[in-house]
Amino acid sequence: MGLASNESASDKPLKFLIYGRSGWIGGLLGKLSEAQGINFAYGTGRLENRSSLESDIATVQPTHVFNAAGVTGRPNVDWCESHKVETIRTNVVGTLTLADVCREKGLILINYATGCIFEYDKDHPLGSGIGFKEEDVPNFIGSYYSKTKAMVEDLLSNYENVCTLRVRMPISSDLSNPRNFITKIARYEKVVNIPNSMTILDELLPISIEMAKRNLTGIYNFTNPGVVSHNEILEMYREYMDPNFTWKNFTLEEQAKVIIAPRSNNELDATKLKKEFPELLSIKESLIKYVFKPNQKTSAT
Repeated sequence: MGLASNESASDKPLKFLIYGRSGWIGGLLGKLSEAQGINFAYGTGRLENRSSLESDIATVQPTHVFNAAGVTGRPNVDWCESHKVETIRTNVVGTLTLADVCREKGLILINYATGCIFEYDKDHPLGSGIGFKEEDVPNFIGSYYSKTKAMVEDLLSNYENVCTLRVRMPISSDLSNPRNFITKIARYEKVVNIPNSMTILDELLPISIEMAKRNLTGIYNFTNPGVVSHNEILEMYREYMDPNFTWKNFTLEEQAKVIIAPRSNNELDATKLKKEFPELLSIKESLIKYVFKPNQKTSAT
């Protein structure tokens, strides 16, 4: 599914307009585009300022637009609980404005969203292997961040020019990055131990560029198939990185005492993405191939 006006764009050389230059995903997208010889530019306009977006598009003349900008909160999503207006301004107003401007200009928008809008329930029990599908209605509003993301996903579903990618607990081979899920949990004093769907950026970000080339639109669960738990990741970390590494677990109830907003735990069904990209690795295979093997410091085989 793609825009009719974009069919002619397929004859033009690719040119990407990327929002989120200072962010983790936005920075990686620029590097990937450069490596593939794709012409790109970073947007300078603020997402909530329509005229600045129109100016960016007029200047850059892109074939595709990528949105990796957004408020996740620093150091974590608890920030959004006390900064609700700022969160709305970027995550809702800004994202919708960009989608609307892109639609007006006949451009596909690849929007990096979140899969942290679901939680295990009676129809999708933990450990069952039954994941939430793209068409399922979000059931997690424990954090204000997730609440705004669920709102905007619902509204964006009316825009036929938008490709929404539900990212979860992103991981990359850059273990020095504080946003990396592995880096986060390796530094925590205690971690919960719950299987979750996750996104290996080294494998999936190149796929998102391919999705743009194919002019794909609609919602995609943008995670590797299957789930992996906190302990399983830290066991891999110990095996490949540091044989002396240790960690402590605590329960969700204990975790709730040290965080402001509850966290989402879920499994997303990646069948739709796997059908489009059959080479997509399972989460555990991808972790080993893209993250732990390249960083290996032990003699593990």
